[in-house]
Formats: sequence, structure tokens, C-alpha cells
Amino acid sequence: MEHPYLFFVKLFEAIGLGGFAHEYPHVIYTWVVMVILIGGGFLAVKGLSLVPTKGQNFFEIIISGMEEFMVDITGEEGRWLLPLTATIFIYILAANLMGLIPGFYPPTASLNTTLACALIVVVFTHVIGIKYHGVKYIKHFLGPVWWMIPIILPIEIIGHLARVLSLSFRLFGNMMGHELVLGILLALAGLFFAPLPLMALGIFVSLVQAFVFFLLSIMYFTGAMEDAH
Repeated sequence: MEHPYLFFVKLFEAIGLGGFAHEYPHVIYTWVVMVILIGGGFLAVKGLSLVPTKGQNFFEIIISGMEEFMVDITGEEGRWLLPLTATIFIYILAANLMGLIPGFYPPTASLNTTLACALIVVVFTHVIGIKYHGVKYIKHFLGPVWWMIPIILPIEIIGHLARVLSLSFRLFGNMMGHELVLGILLALAGLFFAPLPLMALGIFVSLVQAFVFFLLSIMYFTGAMEDAH
């Protein structure tokens, strides 16, 4: 279902790029999220001081909370993964919340966006496995004894491919479903009344979906760091 009005799509139409904007709104709004996050990051570190301000305290609590949560799962050796996992969480959360703003489109309501995020996580999982185990990482796919290889290897390959589908379709389905429900209620109940009961639910869904993606990413990374059983 087409979104009733997209501000940046209209803006691209005004400069003669309407065809691209209508075909790839998720790309345009991904750029918007990137600009917002880069600008927010710049402002967050601009006034760093030994005596933190309220804004600095806010960002430090968020980042340190994510770091402590991740380290509780991965152990101290997984601390270096924070930049990637935190970026994934913050990006997906910002992209999800963008759909709550009238005239904006959540990039995560497009399968292209969620599939790209899922591929980054799954590919980097194997990069971690090779980094920690080298060639022995193949043991994660072979099972405990050699005669089970014909059974375990296909199962492991299918399981790792299923991670891509699980990560991408779960996020895409929830965000697209929210967009569809919101669009239907807008058409039935009007512009001002319909979004009110969905606003709190939309924030909750956005947060939960970002956290689930964040949590599963950490679990996949942790599994790649562990020795094969």
C-alpha cells in the first residue's frame, strides 16, 4: 500500500528525481536517518568534558548500558564488537521510529533495508569465526564426529542461511505491518484520531524490534567466538 504523503519524495520530485524517489523511498529515508545520526553523533561528542553535561550523561548511559549488556553475554573478549552492535541497534531504532513522523517512511519497512542489515550481521559472524579459530572454524559446521558430517553439514548451512531470512523478514514484517495498519486506520478514522492509540504501541514495537535484532546479532557473534562442540 502506498504511503499517503512522503515529504522527501515530494522534495525529490521538485528537483526532477521523482522516478527514483517513488521507486526507492527506503534509500532516500536511509540517507535521512544517516544524516540525523551523524549529526546527532557530532553534537554528542562536540562538548565532551570531564564534568558531563545532561546530554553527555544521557548518551553515556545509553552506550554504557548496551556495552554492559553485550559483555554479560559475550564476555570481556566481545567488548570490541560494541561499535558494530551499537550502530545496528541505533540505526534500526531510528529507522523504525521515523515511521511515526507524518510524511516520513521507515526504511526498515522495506525488505531491501532489512536484508542488507541481516547480511552484514551474518557475514560478519563468519569473519569473527575465522578471526578466532582460523581454518578450524569449519568444525562449527561438521558436528562432533566425522561420520555425522553428511547430516550436520547441510543442517548447519541451512541454519545459517535461515538466519538471514529470520533477521530480515521479522523486522520487515513487523514494520510493514505497522505501516499498513496505520494507513488503514488513517483512511477509516481520520488524520488526527487514528494515530493517537498507535503512537505508544508504535514506539514500543520500534524499540522491541531493534532490541531483538541487536540481541540476535550478539548471540550469533558469541556463537562464532566459542569453540566448536
